[in-house]
Parts: sequence; structure tokens; C-alpha cells
Amino acid sequence: MTENKEQEKRLDYLLKEFKEDSVKYKDLETGSRYEDKRMALRSLMNIRLPRHMSEDVLKVQDEFLSQEAKEKGIVTWTEIPDAKRQYGCRKPYADKLSLWQGDITRLSVDAIVNAANSQMLGCFVPCHRCIDNAIHSAAGIRLRAECKHYMDSKRMQAGKEYEEPTGRAVLTKGYSLPAKYVIHTVGPIVGYRVTTALRKDLENCYYNVLKCCVENGIRTVAFCCISTGEFHFPNKEAAEIAVRTVTQFLAEYGEDKFDRIIFNVFKDEDREIYENKLKK
Repeated sequence: MTENKEQEKRLDYLLKEFKEDSVKYKDLETGSRYEDKRMALRSLMNIRLPRHMSEDVLKVQDEFLSQEAKEKGIVTWTEIPDAKRQYGCRKPYADKLSLWQGDITRLSVDAIVNAANSQMLGCFVPCHRCIDNAIHSAAGIRLRAECKHYMDSKRMQAGKEYEEPTGRAVLTKGYSLPAKYVIHTVGPIVGYRVTTALRKDLENCYYNVLKCCVENGIRTVAFCCISTGEFHFPNKEAAEIAVRTVTQFLAEYGEDKFDRIIFNVFKDEDREIYENKLKK
């Protein structure tokens, strides 16, 4: 059986199992096109509350997502040039910094950074375009289960109304991602204007993620554009805070702690902003 046929077989099996697991959507009509069935599976995964799933289903899910990652194209950090080589950047630590545009779930690094929300369980909106949804969808449902375990332990200590504070860093496994780990951080949400406190919160996100890396021997990490997009932090100022905080952290802790720190962007707008920062 070819890999494409095997992958479609896995998809049909998973769709059947996740429909039965959902109860409410056990009779969901999905159509016959592969793309429609794949979107239906992702939707069922997105809305699913963390609870027990059989090991047989999890095994097939991991095989399916791992093969999907290969088909998307896994990118290793060694394939991405550093800012010194790519832009002739003369900033301190330019050989430790990189810019890469694309889907962060393709990166084979020690850790990728997820812009989480304060509930820490991922995005429940089916096929939403936020990075939280993309990472949980590519990692598989065990990521949400681990996040729930973390939140349950916090609520045992702090009460059932506990929400993850802004600016901290929480380490989980990467599961079916090419990355070994995911570091979740809740970024600040901008209302009417950017305040000094919000700037400090965003700075804390970058600082604490890097501190988490040092504490756990993580030498390659890819940052998303924390708090831009859904959280409305202005892109240019967010990039300024990101580059400045990373540079200051390397000065404080030493560049020998990292092999590469990657600024991952998805939009052309963000690529141009970071290019301007790294070319100077």
C-alpha cells in the first residue's frame, strides 16, 4: 500500500473514532474529498475536551500527524541561516539569531513557542487560524491533555478559578510535532493603547521563555510573534521588544547557552519588520 493510501486509511479510521468519541457529532457528514475529511477531523480534535482516548487511537493519530509533518516539509534549524550570514548583521549575537517565515509546526528545533491563552488548553474554535490552534492541531490531543494536567495541579493549589498569568513560560512535550517541546506563554492583550505595563508583560514573555530554555537545556528555540494578531499588540513595537529582550538575555546569561534563537513569522509584514531590525 502506498503512503498516500495508508494516510487516507488512517484518516478514515481517526474520523470514525473521533466522531464516536464526540457523541454529539457521531453522525457528522464529512463528504468524500480528502480535504473535507481532514478539516472535519481537525475540527473534532479542536473542540474535544481533554479526556481518555484509547492507546490504539492515539498510536494511529501520532502516525498520521507525523506523516503529515513529513509531507508539509520538516525544516531543521541548521538549514536556516543566521542573521550574520543572511543579512550581514553586525549586532551582538547575530550568529545566534535567525529569521524564518513559514509554518512554525514544520520546525525541527528543541522547542517552539506557543502564544497561549490564560486557560492554557489551546483554541477550541474549529480550524481557527491562530497559532495556538495550529500547534495543538499538529501536536495531537495529548498536548491538550498535558496542559489540562498542568492546570489541574495549579487549581489544586490556587483554587478552581486559576488562570495562567501573563508573561510566564510553561514547558510541555511536543508530541507529534517535529519540535521536542512546546513552551507556552500568555501574552498581553492590548485594549485601547499600549501601556508601560503591557510592554513589560511582553518583555517577560520573551525573558521567561529563554530562562525556561536555559533551565531545561533547550539550545534551539523558535519564537512566534507573541501578542500580535488576536491580542492586538502593534507588530513593529512587538518586534522591537522581542529583539531587544533576546539580545539582553544573551548578554546576561551568555551566548553559549544557545545554538540558535529563531524569530518565526508568518506574514510578509512581520518578515519586513524583523528584516529591518536584523539588517541594522
